[in-house]
Amino acid sequence: MSDLEHLIEEALRPVGAAPPPPSRDLFARVLDSVADDRVRRRRTRRIVAAWATTVAVVTALVLTLTPKSNGDLLMPWWILELATNLVLVAIAVWLGPFIKRFGRAYAADVFHDNPMTGKSYIVLTDIVYYLIFTAYICFTLSFSGKEDWDNQFTGLVTPQQLQWEVGRMGGILLIIGALHGLNIVLMPVLGRLFSLNRRVDRP
Repeated sequence: MSDLEHLIEEALRPVGAAPPPPSRDLFARVLDSVADDRVRRRRTRRIVAAWATTVAVVTALVLTLTPKSNGDLLMPWWILELATNLVLVAIAVWLGPFIKRFGRAYAADVFHDNPMTGKSYIVLTDIVYYLIFTAYICFTLSFSGKEDWDNQFTGLVTPQQLQWEVGRMGGILLIIGALHGLNIVLMPVLGRLFSLNRRVDRP
């Protein structure tokens, strides 16, 4: 134990009492914590590898499909549109499990009287999350250049299109953040209502 733990133990121990015996399951708990740390490290490596692969694939597609003129890249508008859609899909695939992993403990605490309802609530919020992401991508998808982009004659990427694509990514993050914050506020209320209903239904 550390010095701080020793000080806390001595402060809480009654005067003249012998030190408590070590816990019998201490070694098993240490092994479990080591195993959990290995799982977290593997998960982190997989996430980093997935993001690196996504960035490499998008970059390779952009460089392969973009024509060159005198050494300068002349990117058509649809390449940036395709790259933005791939980034949005990657954000959806990564952000959903990330929120779910940290939300399980919160849902378990809120729905401690009926844990099955908490699990169902998490599954339903996942469905809503992916429906919102899919709908947002479909609503903002462009099949032709827009007049605001000022590229009707060149067909190339302009600052206006770049601003639009960045706004798409910022918009979905804002929507998911606002809905997630609303969910955090409403979940305790729903958990309380479900608990009251169960108590009322009991004979």
